[in-house]
Amino acid sequence: MTTTASKAVKLELSGKPIEMPIIVGTENEHALDISKLRAQTGYITIDEAYGNTGSCQSAITFIDGEKGILRYRGIPIEQLAENSTFIETALLLIYGELPSQEQLTRFKGLLTEHEMLHEGLHKSFDGFPSNGHPMAILSAMINAVSCYHPDMMKMEDASTFEIAAARLISKVRTIAAAAHNASIGHPLVYPRPDLNYCSNFMHMMFAIPYKDYEPDPEIISALRLILILHADHEQNCSTSTVRMVASSGANLFASCSAGVCALWGPKHGGANVAVLNMLQRIHDQGIPMEKYLERVRNKEELLWGFGHRVYKSFDPRAAILKKAADKVLAKLGVKDPLLDMARKLEEVALNDSYFIDRNLYPNVDFYSGIILRAMGIPINMFTVMFSIGRMPGWIAHWKESFDAPNGRICRPRQVYTGATARDYVPMSQR
Repeated sequence: MTTTASKAVKLELSGKPIEMPIIVGTENEHALDISKLRAQTGYITIDEAYGNTGSCQSAITFIDGEKGILRYRGIPIEQLAENSTFIETALLLIYGELPSQEQLTRFKGLLTEHEMLHEGLHKSFDGFPSNGHPMAILSAMINAVSCYHPDMMKMEDASTFEIAAARLISKVRTIAAAAHNASIGHPLVYPRPDLNYCSNFMHMMFAIPYKDYEPDPEIISALRLILILHADHEQNCSTSTVRMVASSGANLFASCSAGVCALWGPKHGGANVAVLNMLQRIHDQGIPMEKYLERVRNKEELLWGFGHRVYKSFDPRAAILKKAADKVLAKLGVKDPLLDMARKLEEVALNDSYFIDRNLYPNVDFYSGIILRAMGIPINMFTVMFSIGRMPGWIAHWKESFDAPNGRICRPRQVYTGATARDYVPMSQR
């Protein structure tokens, strides 16, 4: 919900007056409505990287970066992390309210019903090279899934959408685990209907024909937290991509596949991979930790996993995962030089005025990378894990965009800086 303030900002450009209404959100965020700016003045705004531009009005997720607040549909992330399951959180994001027991049971039933991949899709994994990146496979296979379910390409009513959403949330973990197994030459593992969402994924990742995977409750709890904390994060790059693709009328599968591609980059979903790659380089080159941090202070190196574009204080998700990391590492007793380095880096940075003064605290990518490595998840699967967690948020934003009564295709403007009008020059005269 939003309200329009009684006052408006008045602007005069080239002698033409314009009034820009002030839009006020439910958390008292203020925005200027410039939707008529070009029509009335001929001007547009320029805001590279959209740091000051609201692309939509959304009721899904609220962030206050200055205060370190993150809420899904009004519920603090700390409460969801403490009490909720990933599937309950998914339904909250998608439908706006916590589900009843009946709704939760029905959706879980749909997840179990649709957790298998069509056998024809199993053959598709043979077409990818063994060193193919799991994110490329995930994006391609999400689109491939839609080919086997053409009835899901168009959302005709609420039940059709619910089944499509369940297919995506359920099958994304099956595809992800299959991509991993195919990359290491292992057979694809079928899901087990008796396991919960997180346990089932770990089973498909690590079970082998002659030995079932017995998930440790502490590991499953940490995975639950990672998925919940990544489930949505407002209008980030991948979510904005999903909404932009959806605005064209593209179906849910195509839109979420595009979200996977956007998430792949190291500045977005690949940030936790960058953390481990940074630690690996420090280790391989034998760089003393203090020496590396000195290079960071001199702007000679990047410190991946610290600071956040939105949060100007501690990332609330990182605070939750820090506790989980302590538990997982203590429980598993993993001996890993990179994890030891990560803890040393955390200790130094949290007590260094340079990083404290600049609000360069460890973020969610730092701790998720540590936990995933301790759990035995390969580094090239880190961003895939992010995709699994983010799927409910993408679906929620697709639905919000799809349901908008006056939705228009997204089509940003630009300020052209190229050559002015000139004539074609024949080849003989060049």
